Amino acid sequence: MSQVEPPVDPRAVPRVAVVTDSTASLPADLAADRGIRVVPLQVVIGARVLDEGPDGATPEVVASALREFVPVSTSRPAPALFVQLYRELAAAGVEQVVSVHLSREMSGTFESAQLAAGEVDLPVHVVDTGQVGIATGFAALTALDVLEAGGSAQEAAEAARSRGRAATSLFYVDTLEYLRRGGRIGAAAAIVGSALSVKPLLEIVDGKVAPRERVRTASRALARLGELAVEAAGDQAVDVCVAHLSNADRAEELTAILSERLADGLEGREVMCGELGAVLGAHVGPGMVAVCVSPRPDA
Repeated sequence: MSQVEPPVDPRAVPRVAVVTDSTASLPADLAADRGIRVVPLQVVIGARVLDEGPDGATPEVVASALREFVPVSTSRPAPALFVQLYRELAAAGVEQVVSVHLSREMSGTFESAQLAAGEVDLPVHVVDTGQVGIATGFAALTALDVLEAGGSAQEAAEAARSRGRAATSLFYVDTLEYLRRGGRIGAAAAIVGSALSVKPLLEIVDGKVAPRERVRTASRALARLGELAVEAAGDQAVDVCVAHLSNADRAEELTAILSERLADGLEGREVMCGELGAVLGAHVGPGMVAVCVSPRPDA
């Protein structure tokens, strides 16, 4: 069975713990520093089954396999893995858990957490953020912020849910083939038959992948992502993150564009940039560039 790391430190056990999954894309040191427990999803590459993470399935490994036409699929965490973690937290003195996860429309992870919640003796508040990637990570961090400010587990869960709903997640893919293979294309199937010269811009709507626009070139797609992200940010305090899979140059270009356009005197508008996680990368393929704009709750 997969192992959830790191172990609970009994010297610093919170009354309410926050749990999320590896698709939330939280840096390992940040999750550890904030005490957020991360449950890994799995990536199946050929005959190998790997946990998502630096010691298992990495973005580089997934991108290489996809380019070489090695079969790649993903798997949700088994309910037993959540049961193991929830019971470990309870044994350490945790009284309640807020478990924050990616959209139930995109993965069975939320269902696994729900099933596990029914098998343990402590209350578990399972949150469907309706999002993917770092938008889920921001929601988990918000839950922790509420708890650290003295809020209840219920208030933390609702804050995480609200932040997920408020986020805008946009992305560009070189091809829809990987989304189609994984069954995650949803409403975007309407543009599968478009001419090869058309580049699709997609977004997350009601927890599913949906078409946003079609543009003619990759350069125009990048520029349009920037325009849409600035529009989504408005005059709010927001967290912004650009992600990519094997497309660092274009991601860094978009990051520079957004950093300049959002540097308007408002605090909290720095733009982060990083590579997409292995699980999500398996469904979008090399070349993908995404941007998440997540308004802060006190914005």
